Amino acid sequence: MASVVIVTDSTADIPLEARDRLGISMVPLKVTIGDETYLDNITLQPVQFYEKLIASGNPATTSQPSPADFHEVYKKLTDEGHSVISIQLSAALSGTYQSATIAKSMLDDEADVTVIDSKSASYGYGMLVVTAAEMAKAGASKEEIIAEVHRLRTELRLYFLVDTLEYLKKGGRIGKASALLGALLNIKPILSIDDEGLVFPFDKVRGQKRAMARIAEVLESDFKDRPVTLVIAVTPGYSSGLTEISELLKERLNVRNYMETEIGPVIGTHAGPGTIGLFVFPERI
Repeated sequence: MASVVIVTDSTADIPLEARDRLGISMVPLKVTIGDETYLDNITLQPVQFYEKLIASGNPATTSQPSPADFHEVYKKLTDEGHSVISIQLSAALSGTYQSATIAKSMLDDEADVTVIDSKSASYGYGMLVVTAAEMAKAGASKEEIIAEVHRLRTELRLYFLVDTLEYLKKGGRIGKASALLGALLNIKPILSIDDEGLVFPFDKVRGQKRAMARIAEVLESDFKDRPVTLVIAVTPGYSSGLTEISELLKERLNVRNYMETEIGPVIGTHAGPGTIGLFVFPERI
């Protein structure tokens, strides 16, 4: 039986240690700051990115991998006899998924590649990728892995709190008037991703403490006593409220596994420094 290899892209924000340990292949997106273009999480790490972003004073831009980038990875793996499951950033947020599907169409018919739209972002699908890779390493079949990915995708919950609306304004996600009003009133929008993979404002709360309490309330209602994995992703240097929100969620939820990770350059381009992402997944039975 052919072994299953998991492929993803850099916006999954999976730590290098986990990618290496689980044999996950990663295709990077690109980030441009000024006149320089970098490979996300390869030639530009999160700490460097946020330093450059703040120093430049100008918005960064991002671009998806080309079909050729994916084709190179898929061809190497399938030529070696592997089956491939490729899990990508939400197609509603990026053309990355489309590049991956085009790359699949460029392969020979016998090449076994399945491309999945995560309909999520950052570790919201990073956890799907890690789970898939853990199952592959344990010898699960391709069908079993795909079924579990789809199950988790429907059950995960994710929320983002941004420190400032400035980067959402620069990226065209909100208007100048909304950004100014939010800053004046200390409005903290709680962002999430809907079933179609689009970012939407889940709620608007005045002040970070109230925003954290609101998220905890919603998650407790969703999961009750079910055992869950909690992952908190932050931008490098973030400290405000991290301990507070982690302790609050551990008090309100049945947290079996807890992890912290970093929000990478591509997601950070649109969310900005000081962003915190909360990802909760029910444990596999």
